[in-house]
Amino acid sequence: MSEHRPKHVAVLLGGWSSEREVSLTSGAGIANALESRGYMVTAIDVQRDLTGLVQALTPRPDVVFNALHGKGGEDGTIQGVLEFLGLPYTHSGVTASAVAMDKELTKRVLSTVGVPVPDGVVATRQQVVAGHVLPPPYVVKPVDEGSSVGLRIVHPGDNHSVLEEDGWIYGERVLVEKFIPGRELTVGVMGDRALAVTEIVPAKGFFDYTAKYTAGGAVHVCPARIPDDVTAEAMRLALLAHQTLGCEGISRSDFRWDDGVAGTGGLYFLEINTQPGFTPVSLFPEQAAHHGLSYADVCAWMVENARCHA
Repeated sequence: MSEHRPKHVAVLLGGWSSEREVSLTSGAGIANALESRGYMVTAIDVQRDLTGLVQALTPRPDVVFNALHGKGGEDGTIQGVLEFLGLPYTHSGVTASAVAMDKELTKRVLSTVGVPVPDGVVATRQQVVAGHVLPPPYVVKPVDEGSSVGLRIVHPGDNHSVLEEDGWIYGERVLVEKFIPGRELTVGVMGDRALAVTEIVPAKGFFDYTAKYTAGGAVHVCPARIPDDVTAEAMRLALLAHQTLGCEGISRSDFRWDDGVAGTGGLYFLEINTQPGFTPVSLFPEQAAHHGLSYADVCAWMVENARCHA
């Protein structure tokens, strides 16, 4: 490749998951940021069409920036295609992406290295509709969706039919976890370091999909105003999760912290996001900015650190 030619980056965005709109927003911002840094950028709205994707990736770009979220883009599927094509790409590889997308499998793996996780079970949709599979309060969520899609909380006295049997579109496997009271924390990891702890304070209710992607839906306190030992432990656990699962590039781990428990005993890992959002209200860019890294800085760093994983 001529050193005088700008690096050609294909940005994959859109996709067909429940997080398509988030991906379109993230991808557009990433494409603009990379162009501002002198990269030649091709934005590709990915459809469920392998032949069309291969055609869109011809001529071959130097790097693929994977800005997809959710199923098909974050679960090892598109990563496998890019490995087959021999194209360097951003974020984690096939195995780490597939494991991290399955919340229950992630919990099992991380429990082996001492990461505290909420008690829970994987139940069928029919079991959850039929009755309480855990004593309330508990949280119900899809096993393999991101952005809090489908998340519901069942409080004591609530009707147990939280899935609204005809309205649940997230598959037959349902993750049911003990509800952890307290505060919502998140930690971004970039390369080999944890960036910061952010406390997320929803404007109302829980930090669900709407709160995550609506301006004013939540207040992000970065760095979180929490005890130093809790900050240090959350950052340690986020980096441990990233490394144990074999994640690369960036990730973001979400936690609940029961501040009524002394020390760090009330801190619980919930899930890891191998492709955190890059929208104007996303958490990871805010944490990077806390370290003096602009949105464009992070995008360029990811391009320069992209690789094939096989």
